[in-house]
Amino acid sequence: MKKQLYKSVLLGCGLFWLAAGELPAEVEIPLATDLQTDGRQAREAELPILLTFSAIVCEYCRQLEDDFLRPMLISGDYTDRILIRRLLLDNGSRVTDFSGERIATTQLSDRYKVFVTPTLLFLDGNGNELARRMLGINTPEMYGGYLDECIDTALYSIRDPSRLARLPGCRLQQEAGTLSPAAP
Repeated sequence: MKKQLYKSVLLGCGLFWLAAGELPAEVEIPLATDLQTDGRQAREAELPILLTFSAIVCEYCRQLEDDFLRPMLISGDYTDRILIRRLLLDNGSRVTDFSGERIATTQLSDRYKVFVTPTLLFLDGNGNELARRMLGINTPEMYGGYLDECIDTALYSIRDPSRLARLPGCRLQQEAGTLSPAAP
């Protein structure tokens, strides 16, 4: 249902911009290049970070970006709820991790035990997971709702932990072990 709502909003905005003779530039998901700086920004704004592990050749990653992440950025409704970043695993790139070390993106995926693209992590400004991760897209018609639940869980983990008990099932399981290595 959320997906249909996003598409309706985008269609409405597109028709408005078309009538006005303007179309927005292609919205790109910001690449994660310096997680230490992103972490500092997230801590200052009291925002979680949505870090998407994706690959250039992954059609599900493109679906995630086109159907969910770009509409979230275009709408502006998530600006004060989450910082969105994308990490590419198949282009040989490097990233500055949360501790300031420059490493290969594949090293970071190994640290977080990410083996599937797309994988979404919901992190605090130090790189610790705040909500259950999302793997792949297996129910697109319900994905937007699941995504919003995890964003809410991550946001309340930072801003108002007392509300977590009332949220639906995106909380991390205590017995899951260490899921969030910020450094080696």
